[in-house]
Amino acid sequence: MTKAELIAAIAGDAGITKVQAAGALDSYIANVTAALKKEGKLGLVGFGTFSVVKRKARTGRNPQTGEEIQIKAKNVVKFKAGKTLAEKV
Repeated sequence: MTKAELIAAIAGDAGITKVQAAGALDSYIANVTAALKKEGKLGLVGFGTFSVVKRKARTGRNPQTGEEIQIKAKNVVKFKAGKTLAEKV
């Protein structure tokens, strides 16, 4: 599902315009991002938990040349599905 398809589905389910649905989705994304930057974790009961995890620096390989390369440490977002979501999927 693309972002446009999700916006259309939200608009249809909620009985609002696509512009309003797009605004709500953009607000949701901005607030999740802000919460992860500030606190590092966001839990939505029944849906799941987003958390920020530090990935260590490591050695990788360039698939084209086979040459070893250094991959820098970075923060990544991890999602763990909640019980209700896991049961429905």
